[in-house]
Amino acid sequence: MRPIQMVDLRQQYSKIEKEINNAVLNVLDSSHYINGKEVQDFATNLAKYLDVKYVIPCANGTDALQIALMALGLEPGDEVITPSFTFIATTEVIALLRLKPVFVEVDPKTFCINPDELLKLITPKTKAIVPVHLYGQTAPMDEIMAIAKKHNLFVIEDNAQAIGADYISADGKKRKAGTIGNVGTTSFFPSKNLGAYGDGGAIFTNDDLLFEKIRMVANHGQSKRYYHDIVGCNSRLDTLQAAILNIKLQHLDEYILARQTVANFYDRAFENNSKISIPFRSSSSTHVFHQYTLLLNEVENPEKYRNELIDFLAQNGIPAMIYYPVPGHKQKMFEQFNSSFKEMPTTDWLTQRVFSLPIHTEMDTDQLNFITSKVLAFLIK
Repeated sequence: MRPIQMVDLRQQYSKIEKEINNAVLNVLDSSHYINGKEVQDFATNLAKYLDVKYVIPCANGTDALQIALMALGLEPGDEVITPSFTFIATTEVIALLRLKPVFVEVDPKTFCINPDELLKLITPKTKAIVPVHLYGQTAPMDEIMAIAKKHNLFVIEDNAQAIGADYISADGKKRKAGTIGNVGTTSFFPSKNLGAYGDGGAIFTNDDLLFEKIRMVANHGQSKRYYHDIVGCNSRLDTLQAAILNIKLQHLDEYILARQTVANFYDRAFENNSKISIPFRSSSSTHVFHQYTLLLNEVENPEKYRNELIDFLAQNGIPAMIYYPVPGHKQKMFEQFNSSFKEMPTTDWLTQRVFSLPIHTEMDTDQLNFITSKVLAFLIK
């Protein structure tokens, strides 16, 4: 049996090695390392895949969030509502721009924004909502968009973990995650479902004016070379990464299917065990399983039990991760916003109980049988 990894990028590369090598060599041969033809090709191809009007590539997923917020013209002190239960980048950029992050509870089943809790947090200072499509499944965008429309708020989708997921509205309309709000963002960090061989990110929108503003912000605030109309930054996807992503985009749907196959195997193994809950499947979203995250049910001292389980798995050569052990409202960096005093019982409950098992495109039956047998062996102790 091959060693088990959270993500096996080497095996994935081996299957498309010739395609990747040819794409990279073409860039090296052209020597157009910045803003080469492959960057625009990738933007065009991704826009077609997502069925969105514009894609603006950038340097990484954190930059994508920052640029999107900068393009909306928000003012210091404006409030932006976003989950505490997510990776820190989502809220970090809000604070970096001197906006105020307002943490909202999530649904304990989907791990995404709870619309009922969202409604309670809207004030005259609220200007935007940043839903996170966590672990590979979309937030309840019908409800979020209705709230945003009623209160005249921007919606910036953090789609770093759910690229390729479909959201199905109540009227049956199907759209890709990240294309529903005013703007969507994503990351091409190597472990993502669509991962580069280095850093990368992108921003999506259907808004003509917003597209022009985003493009300017990402390029030193200039619409014409050396003419800088607004304060911007320098964030671009380099040509080598774009060439690699162009190849991997062609395989994205098969990668999603492979992850879903692994998730289905795990589901069958764990669905009848009372100590854990398998990932919830929303009827309004497909799940692309950036992570396969289990939830401990009512066990005594769940954090201790979880740590013992993770240690047991590690002793057997099985990695497992906790995403995310310290939520945003308890991070020291946000003490200036008095977030550490905010009561978020659902988020705190989840952070004590979630853990993620290996899931990637190259997992085989021997590995899956071994992982599930060891998890179950621990649970029946």
